[in-house]
Amino acid sequence: MAIPYPEAQRLDHSDDYHGCKIDDPYRWLENPDSEETKCYVEAQNKLTLPFLEKCPVRGKFKARMTELYDYPKYSCHFRKGTRYFYFFNTGLQNQSVMYVQKSLDDEPRVFLDPNKFSEDGTVALRGYAFSEDGEYFAYGLSTSGSDWVTIKFLKVDGATELPDTLERVKFSCMDWTHDAKGMFYNCYLKQDGKIDGTETSMNLHQKLYYHKLGFPQSEDILCAEFPDYPQWMGGAEISDDGQYVLLSIRHGCDPVNRLWYCDLKKLPDGIKGVLPWVKLVDNFDAEYEYVTNEGTVFTFKTNHGTPCYCLINIDFSDPDPSKWTTLIAEQQKDVLEWAGCVRENYLVLCYLHHVKHVLQLHDLATGAHLKTFPLEVGSIVGYSGEKKDTEIFYQFTSFLTPGIIYHCDLTTDGLEPRIFKEVTVKGFNPSDYKTVQIFYPSHDGTQIPMFIVHKKGIKLDKSHPAFLYGYGGFNISLTPSYSVSRLIFVRHLGGVLAIANIRGGGEYGECWHKGGMLENKQNCFNDFQCAAEVLIKEGYTTSKKLTINGGSNGGLLVAACVNQRPDLFGCAVAQVGVMDMLKFHKFTIGHAWTTDFGCSEIKDQFNYLIKYSPLHNIKVPVGEGIQYPAMLLMTADHDDRVVPLHSMKFIATLQHVVGRSPNQINPLFIYVDTKAGHGAGKPTAKVIQEVSDMFAFIAQTLQLQWID
Repeated sequence: MAIPYPEAQRLDHSDDYHGCKIDDPYRWLENPDSEETKCYVEAQNKLTLPFLEKCPVRGKFKARMTELYDYPKYSCHFRKGTRYFYFFNTGLQNQSVMYVQKSLDDEPRVFLDPNKFSEDGTVALRGYAFSEDGEYFAYGLSTSGSDWVTIKFLKVDGATELPDTLERVKFSCMDWTHDAKGMFYNCYLKQDGKIDGTETSMNLHQKLYYHKLGFPQSEDILCAEFPDYPQWMGGAEISDDGQYVLLSIRHGCDPVNRLWYCDLKKLPDGIKGVLPWVKLVDNFDAEYEYVTNEGTVFTFKTNHGTPCYCLINIDFSDPDPSKWTTLIAEQQKDVLEWAGCVRENYLVLCYLHHVKHVLQLHDLATGAHLKTFPLEVGSIVGYSGEKKDTEIFYQFTSFLTPGIIYHCDLTTDGLEPRIFKEVTVKGFNPSDYKTVQIFYPSHDGTQIPMFIVHKKGIKLDKSHPAFLYGYGGFNISLTPSYSVSRLIFVRHLGGVLAIANIRGGGEYGECWHKGGMLENKQNCFNDFQCAAEVLIKEGYTTSKKLTINGGSNGGLLVAACVNQRPDLFGCAVAQVGVMDMLKFHKFTIGHAWTTDFGCSEIKDQFNYLIKYSPLHNIKVPVGEGIQYPAMLLMTADHDDRVVPLHSMKFIATLQHVVGRSPNQINPLFIYVDTKAGHGAGKPTAKVIQEVSDMFAFIAQTLQLQWID
């Protein structure tokens, strides 16, 4: 029986791209405030929610998720001034709470509880910064998942609230000058219309300000702006010795930046206006991340001629590039993800080796390797330790390990880390499961890594449902992570979990990233489709039992793959996806993604974007018995990163073109959440409901039975 999808008005509207006419009948859905859009969203939710509510697995999944997610979650401790701080969640609290201790043995006290900011947990902590002496604290608050932030201030002693408030903050740095008199931050002073996270207007002309503690925001000092380059964004960072402010300027999401600096000692009257910036690197050829400095000799992590990154020294007193020296050379296959200085003379380096983290200690003066810390196969997801500290904390996780926090006292001879906190999940036995990593060939022969997690002893007889997840963009690596919902899928739905490390990510450095961006974006889709074919070929699953999932750029991945190979999947869940590749740069911060995607206003880039843009490549599948897989799109009203119009226009087109086909039995649904955004800061209650809905949809459409 045909599903009665909501009617969506089709306008006679088209746009001209380099002489090519492209219809845009659902352009009206780009206005989130119109009554027509609101009615359309309501009609779609009224179709989707009853379907989800009737799924027998939904209640069971939510109950089990609530039970297994109720385990203690810790961050690494970190030292600020004379105190230690850390985040802790008892299990099901909507937001993690910040605690303070005088020493590691002292009784912890609540310092900041974000759960008190709202009854439903939809106001979340988004960024924070302590003054150098640890006596003042600035923290950002985000409402309903929006990227817009309001910055508040506390005096740390007694957690006393200060009157200072900073508004219109977005994609901001937060760094105090060492005299604790003020803090650098970014804001957008001019923005068309409202700024509550439901708007779609572009974010342009970000400015860098210095806020003087105790003064109103209207008196903040403009320190940097780029009127001729409205898309530039500049974040400030204070050097370890407090003498320099470094300005990292970016014009998109590519790992490249300009690097300017200012010697604060040369400002006898303090910060009074736009700073006299010295333009150390004034191009977008490579990335330079500050690590530390000894006087005028600065250490940076860079990909300048080294796609897997290295550490270099630049002497600000003699900064000609011919004088730059390599401190720690590039490793050919291992990617240097981050580096930090600790105990004045040590460097902590985190490498990615075949998508598994390696943590090392080096000498700052010579770069010599001193120690590799013992780690299982997994990821470092937390670290603390600054130049003045004599200890480090780091947090390890894997597909089957929720979290182990290690502490290492760097004043001891052996430099042996000890387990500081180890979390176990009641009711889940990790020894019942196994993780394997395979390497499979893509269409062009490139070997792609993929992690597979399943119950021990399963037969590879194609009887299992599989859940394949991918991202493939923006230099982001998918390292092993602990997911209760995915483990419930493995345990109670008899599933196989697969994470494909496709090109476009950062798993093998900038070459891997470039292999899946701009004109090479199709490689991402090919890699992902080959992952699905390998799972089928090796007997893990069949196409009818295979679900693909991704969010944001991963939502684009899912939708593009479904358009290209609808026969390969049984179900597809695309979350907050980028679907209109011709217009994404026109909304909020979308212009920053042109470094990865390209831009339809450039003819050569339009020519490859139109070939895979999910919105523009929906067609009724050809071939007997072939239909689109069951599809669920998930988005949210306050997503001002990837605005919901992407998913709305896609579902309207999908239901119109494919949904009316007599061969299309599988449902094509969308769910638009409220008081939610792109994902950051999402309260626990919403997280649990979201994954329960998603896996209920998968179970219902693939006819999976719950296994107790």
